[in-house]
Amino acid sequence: MTAPRMSPADWAGALAVAILWGGNVIAVKVAVETLPPFLLMGIRFSIVALLLAPFFRPRRAQVPGLLALALVLGVGHFGLMFLAISGMDAATAAVAVQMTIPFSAVLAWLVYREALGWARTLGVGLAFAGILLLAGEPHASGVWPLAVMAVSTLCWAVSNVMIKRVGLIDPLTINGWVALFAAPVLFVCSALFEQGQAEAIAATGLVGWAGLAYTVIGASLIAYTLWYWLVRRHSLNRIVPFTLLGPAVGITGGVLLLGEPLTWQKLVGGLLTVGGVAAVQMWSGKRKGQAEP
Repeated sequence: MTAPRMSPADWAGALAVAILWGGNVIAVKVAVETLPPFLLMGIRFSIVALLLAPFFRPRRAQVPGLLALALVLGVGHFGLMFLAISGMDAATAAVAVQMTIPFSAVLAWLVYREALGWARTLGVGLAFAGILLLAGEPHASGVWPLAVMAVSTLCWAVSNVMIKRVGLIDPLTINGWVALFAAPVLFVCSALFEQGQAEAIAATGLVGWAGLAYTVIGASLIAYTLWYWLVRRHSLNRIVPFTLLGPAVGITGGVLLLGEPLTWQKLVGGLLTVGGVAAVQMWSGKRKGQAEP
């Protein structure tokens, strides 16, 4: 059976998702300049929960799975990602967050015994080589932000396995209730590990609040709604490659909007990482395509 072709609206939606998600790194970087990362993520999730949780309710049997998902995805992935971005420039973060795909491939090999094959193994190696090159970039803030980002992306890979085990559930329900359960934990993390929250809120200007608004409206509500709409219409193998445009958006925005330097390490490291991710993704698609009747 021939897969449906992507219409102009589908192309526009896929490109919009890539741009919105790529720009999210810029928005987060702007926001964490004044707001501590755990506090920022707690506020973001509180707003998302207020907008979604009252209208999209899970079944009672799904609540334990959503609670566990909130800890891994909401706190482990998003909380640590915001913490990592606070310690690195936006261009590097836009590339580093792509480690989710190599980690997912390795996790699928460990959990589901999916064979990696030489092409995907090479892709994983290239991706991590690019990250190591970024870690040695002269303007890097040290290894710890990339290490935190690595743990964050690993949490994302684990959360994908968990979502499959939660069962069929509306994506907006997942977003709303993960946000509802994760927000209090992030506020506790902020109270334990951060200081000066009240002063930070008072000192945050229009640009900082605009960054927060972007993460809620642009990256969460609009981008994810478009993404789930595309997922229902097309195979993941067709639409996931569009997300590889995200690093280009993040790097361009970091250089043009935030004045970040563009070094050869960023260029080569970014190309290695994105190239490795593309190899993992494209070869995964070929293997799945060969297995389909």
